[in-house]
Amino acid sequence: MLSLGLQGALDTSGKAGGGGGYAVVDVEATGSSSHRHRVVELAVVLLDREHRPQGEFSTLVDPGGPVGPTHIHGIEPHHLIPAPRFAQIAPRLLGLLRGRVLVGHNVGCDRAFLAAEYARMGVELPQVPQVCTMRLAQEHLAPSPYGLSLRACAAAAGLPAWAAHTALGDARASGQLLAHCAPADGGELEQAQAVRWPRMPRTPGDDAAWVGRSAGKVGSCEPCEAGIASVAQVTRGNDSAHRIAAIAANGGA
Repeated sequence: MLSLGLQGALDTSGKAGGGGGYAVVDVEATGSSSHRHRVVELAVVLLDREHRPQGEFSTLVDPGGPVGPTHIHGIEPHHLIPAPRFAQIAPRLLGLLRGRVLVGHNVGCDRAFLAAEYARMGVELPQVPQVCTMRLAQEHLAPSPYGLSLRACAAAAGLPAWAAHTALGDARASGQLLAHCAPADGGELEQAQAVRWPRMPRTPGDDAAWVGRSAGKVGSCEPCEAGIASVAQVTRGNDSAHRIAAIAANGGA
């Protein structure tokens, strides 16, 4: 069962759902080219219009081939044994993004990987309003001697440390950076609500569990999956896939 607060966001009708807000995304990939390489992990952190956390979702993704730079993202082939293919999570992911402004650190790169994965399925990812936290950092923070990486920008903003190059950790940090900079809405939220999204029929295979990283095995993030628990009442379910639900209505990620 989905929480009432997220039913609209997970609708697959093509209409914008929920009350709008932001979808903070991060993608870990098998390489640097969205055309030649594949998504191996992704995370989405949902924020409301005031940048308050609403929910977070994360999964490893079976790329159907080599996992790429393990020395960067920490993911090894055996970690992906229970992971879904992108096509199995694609309809639900569309529901998470629908009606929201897309946010990321160098968000164009994350969007390019998502668009390429959908294109392989014959689905066009629509153009939606975007906010890049790298650009926000340039505009709102003092210059960092360490450049504009997410870690450098987060440190300049005084944000706590996290396990970098984990999709959920990076998405959380990007969301916190967005909230710290708190850009004024220039109409992007309403524009996002007006975007028409493609419809994808749901099949039994689309209900595959989203498989997050196990604590102490890959990085340091707990698995995170759609559910109805509060952030203080994280519950486990579907032990074979090590799923954890974590929906935060008003708390921090």
